[in-house]
Amino acid sequence: MTPPLSNLAAAQHSAPVTDWAARIGWVVGLLVFVVFVYWLMRQGWKWRGTLQGDLPELPATPDDPGEPQLSLSGRYHGSTTAGQWLDRIVARGLGTRSRAELTLTGQGLDVVRPGAADFFVPAAALRGARLDKGIAGKVLTEGGLLIVTWEHGGRQIDSGFRSDRADEHPAWVEAVNRLSTTEHTTSTTEHTETEGAR
Repeated sequence: MTPPLSNLAAAQHSAPVTDWAARIGWVVGLLVFVVFVYWLMRQGWKWRGTLQGDLPELPATPDDPGEPQLSLSGRYHGSTTAGQWLDRIVARGLGTRSRAELTLTGQGLDVVRPGAADFFVPAAALRGARLDKGIAGKVLTEGGLLIVTWEHGGRQIDSGFRSDRADEHPAWVEAVNRLSTTEHTTSTTEHTETEGAR
């Protein structure tokens, strides 16, 4: 037997009413929580920058950087204390991720970063390079990152780069290691000769 039309109409009007006040309360609460977490992260970033305030200004590119040996276009993914891939360095703009143009010369490594502070790593400050898969906040496949280790202000630093063409990474590792070894040998020889002259 077919139910009366009045019953069908009543059934249609008996749908549950949305509690908009409760929904708005949940959305506002979620937004407040997200803003609070963001504020905590920002405070942590500032605190870390204060702790690293003793890091000297980064060297600028010399007027004559020398003949380019290698160049690379890609991304700069950040810097950490050498050997501690989670200990991010944020002072002097080193915590800012950005596009990067790298040029290696006999004078050192020139890092040009659109929208962020450029810096130059003198050849004497280079300590080597390797392939790795991660640096603070960024994890890639094995060998996906080019890590350049250098010294500045008495601190050993690992800086992570990724080329737009990852097959360039091995050539960079070889070239940086060769340059850093040559510079280290030269400086050791000069130091020995100076000590001998005394």
